[in-house]
Amino acid sequence: MSLPPLVEPADELTVDEVRRYSRHLIIPDVGMDGQKRLKNAKVLVVGAGGLGSPALLYLAAAGVGTLGIIDFDVVDESNLQRQIIHGQSDVDRPKAESARDSIKEVNPNVEVVLHQERLESDNALDIFAGYDLILDGTDNFATRYLVNDACVLLNKPYVWGSIYRFDGQVSVFWNEYGPQYRDLYPEPPPPGMVPSCAEGGVLGVLCASIGSVMVNEAIKLITGIGEPLVGRLLIFDALEMTWREVKVRKDPDTEPVTELIDYEAFCGAVSEEATEAAAGSTITAAELKDLLDKDEDIFLVDVREQNEYEIVNIPGAVLIPKGEFLNGKAFERLPQDKRIVLHCKSGARSAEALAAVKAAGFNDAVHVGGGVLAWINQVDPSLPVY
Repeated sequence: MSLPPLVEPADELTVDEVRRYSRHLIIPDVGMDGQKRLKNAKVLVVGAGGLGSPALLYLAAAGVGTLGIIDFDVVDESNLQRQIIHGQSDVDRPKAESARDSIKEVNPNVEVVLHQERLESDNALDIFAGYDLILDGTDNFATRYLVNDACVLLNKPYVWGSIYRFDGQVSVFWNEYGPQYRDLYPEPPPPGMVPSCAEGGVLGVLCASIGSVMVNEAIKLITGIGEPLVGRLLIFDALEMTWREVKVRKDPDTEPVTELIDYEAFCGAVSEEATEAAAGSTITAAELKDLLDKDEDIFLVDVREQNEYEIVNIPGAVLIPKGEFLNGKAFERLPQDKRIVLHCKSGARSAEALAAVKAAGFNDAVHVGGGVLAWINQVDPSLPVY
């Protein structure tokens, strides 16, 4: 569906701006009017990561007058494979500051506003209120539901994107004109069922494919051209190089959004069963080392995937992926006369596996809080972090 322009045009473009945006200006659908609207637009990008990186650069290059960045993280070397707004010299710098500097290099005319804080229920409405459009490039369900609900309450449109391995999705949610995120995902998936990019990986260039589509949608909304992806979900398969579209409709049974809630509790980082299993059955990486040094009679299990195991592993660990605990195949490989010790990358997956192990009768089983990352931090910092 066609929608009216989201933003009123600015009064004028300077001579320098006309020169800079000339390739836009000669497109009849954009022209002077559209470029003035871009100049007057205020867009907030949630996350300066994989999707936020190309989105911020292209929004700046397109001439969006004000760009807000909300990100409290710092640049890690593992980000550089896909987060192209940051460089080697930015490692350990705040992502928001690194992104600001790159934006200024691309287009010094853009005003950049930094929100170096975690997006929470108690600040989302105040932050969002100052922007015309929200672009959500986050990778966790709790933040996605928070962004959706804040936009519904403020009646603001937002462009949503998601990436995982070789697959990407893009849509535009605007409760006034079409469905919201909760119409697509009424409830979050069970904890541990959908791995994050940190667990499952992502092809770096996929971020550019999806991020550029997100900016395309933002430009259409701001200028009032074309047909935005309201009520449509665009799905990209980078391996097959196919794009397909799925209709998304308002669900009459979707509960109306009346307030912001505790989204971490709503989504749950781990299941209730995993939380209960881990209570009193969690050891530190240092304690694991002590058990290994004393040659204690334990059976150490790595519940990650094969490709993760090949990157880095704790000496002596046997690889049995979490999925085999959930479907029951793992139990025939567990010895009855040894204490079972589980670990993963950070502790979430091993807690889920621990719940299944305890339910199967291995009552003295434990898992390693913090997983491989804690082992590297506390025991062997020479190992690579991924």
